[in-house]
Amino acid sequence: MAVPAAALLPCPLLLAVCWVVAAGTVAGAKILPSPSNLNYSFIHICTLNWTWNPPENISSSCNLEYSSDIVINGVPEDRREWSKSRFRVMDVHLNEEMRLRVRSECKKDNTTEPSPWVETSLPPKGIPGTAAVDLSCVWHNLEYMACTWRPGENASSDTNYTLFYWFDGLKNPKKCGNSSVDQGIFECIFNLTFPKVTSTYPAISILIRDDSEEIRPVCASKNPTTLVKPATPRQLTLSKTNDKIDVKWSESETFPKSCLQYEVKCCNGDLDVGQIIPSEINSVSIAGIDANSKYTFKVRAKPKPECYNSDFHSDWSEEKSIGEKRDSTIYFVLIITIPLIVAVSTIVLLVYLKRLKILILPPIPDPREILKRMFGEQNEDSQSSAKDDPMNAYDRLIIEEEINSLILTETSETTNPENENR
Repeated sequence: MAVPAAALLPCPLLLAVCWVVAAGTVAGAKILPSPSNLNYSFIHICTLNWTWNPPENISSSCNLEYSSDIVINGVPEDRREWSKSRFRVMDVHLNEEMRLRVRSECKKDNTTEPSPWVETSLPPKGIPGTAAVDLSCVWHNLEYMACTWRPGENASSDTNYTLFYWFDGLKNPKKCGNSSVDQGIFECIFNLTFPKVTSTYPAISILIRDDSEEIRPVCASKNPTTLVKPATPRQLTLSKTNDKIDVKWSESETFPKSCLQYEVKCCNGDLDVGQIIPSEINSVSIAGIDANSKYTFKVRAKPKPECYNSDFHSDWSEEKSIGEKRDSTIYFVLIITIPLIVAVSTIVLLVYLKRLKILILPPIPDPREILKRMFGEQNEDSQSSAKDDPMNAYDRLIIEEEINSLILTETSETTNPENENR
């Protein structure tokens, strides 16, 4: 039996032969022709439809697919798609240069190579830096959408931006007519409602441009479910029963049932810091309250994540209070005032009693002191007047002798009864 020639070759040589054969196969692979007639057209204000024709002379055994890629300002985006379709629909921004490139390829076919890229571009219009910037939108209470933006840094002060919007369900784009400008911030409000039974919402395409060709337009696509902001809860009512307070408020008429959750803020007294109480329904009960304290409540709403993927809360409702707060000021005033009143009253009473004692029990004068004062004054007078009038001095000496005799007489009379009593 004859042995194949390959069996006689050494193993390294066999690998080399296989590599050469494989390289020859790759070198001989056929390069597919590129798609032709690549073009684009606007479907709506911010949506482009890219189309192309299939390559010619493609084998019927080729499982032909198209790879499309987006290049923004020369940088490829990570949005490559493979499809058998000969079109691609996508949203555009209009304020940046965009290029679409496409190539064809036979899937699971090692005998062919992908075709070269074929591409076309969509250059931006207008002067750079004139497009609106910082576009932000909020869908208020599922009733209307409010969008704000700032003018571009190179836009003139008289630039008159206009907002247009479109979503799947509108026949034609609509112009937003309720616009205003406040301190350089543009705002436009338009009605946006859907039936309550709606489970999926279309994206909102927004175009902001000016009639002047010098102003560069800008497009944006907004997912409305991420922009939902509920209205402020209304008709907040409080009621107290024993040691429990019941808080209730009205339900929203625009949101589907069970699509809102609530936060109730409870503050004790006049403090702004309080307890946050979550609630799945439009009421909450707080037990274990202090009957002698004042409680303040306010409520806000937020969409449930299973209904809307929005992080916006509503504004806080008006505050309402129940109960009476102990006035600590009165206690503080009393603590200071009462001791002060007692001290002042004590001082006044002591002064008054001293004067009253003098009036009721006047002090008995000591005759000796009186006589001493009299004689002292008389001596001083006599000394002062003796120099001026010798006759008056003589008269005073006579009076002093008479007074001394009276004193001796009174002293003797007082000593005799004492001796008799003995």
